[in-house]
Amino acid sequence: MVKAMDEQARLDEVVQRLANRYPSLSPDTINEVVRDLHSRFDGALIREFVPLFVERRAHSALAELSVSYA
Repeated sequence: MVKAMDEQARLDEVVQRLANRYPSLSPDTINEVVRDLHSRFDGALIREFVPLFVERRAHSALAELSVSYA
């Protein structure tokens, strides 16, 4: 249970970093992208790097969204 809480805290940090990086996007949009990407790792047995993978994929997705809003 502690690891799940730690992963959640790390995901919250990811959302914050991405919100700072993409200020033109709403925090709700960023949170939705991160949560959607995170759900794709639900079956992953090794959880240590999941937040890193989510952040990398979210950068790509949010960069595309950010360009479309410009």
